[in-house]
Amino acid sequence: MTNPVSVTREIAASPERVWAMVTDLPRMGEWSPENQGGVWTGGAAGPAVGARFKGKNRNGRRSWSSSVKVTVCDSPRTFSFALMGLGKNWCDWVYDIEPTATGCVVTHSWIDHRGKFAGVIGGVISGVPDRATHNRGNMEVTLENLARAAPQE
Repeated sequence: MTNPVSVTREIAASPERVWAMVTDLPRMGEWSPENQGGVWTGGAAGPAVGARFKGKNRNGRRSWSSSVKVTVCDSPRTFSFALMGLGKNWCDWVYDIEPTATGCVVTHSWIDHRGKFAGVIGGVISGVPDRATHNRGNMEVTLENLARAAPQE
């Protein structure tokens, strides 16, 4: 297990607008360089604690799907979901949103819960042996893309 990886970015849009964007997981592919969107599953139509989502991901020529479960849905402050693998929580993805005078500050975090075996399996599937460094870069791009898109939403 690694320490949490977090990146923070000020965004010139209301917390409610940014919340609507980060909780719309089918659209996440518009901002994330690795996630390609996906679909709500199991009767879920949107974000709520316990809702499940099947994501599509791509890294270069490698592609894979992921199953996530929403764990925190506190509008418009915190949204978190767990990536589930082999019946276990492999990691948490968290968005914390705080209002500012000009919009909001968003902290995007990744918390790794994988053991060594799951880390190796994940690296083979995704082609990413150092997930923490890779995710930090992708999270910076995601927040930059959100910051660019949010004022136009």
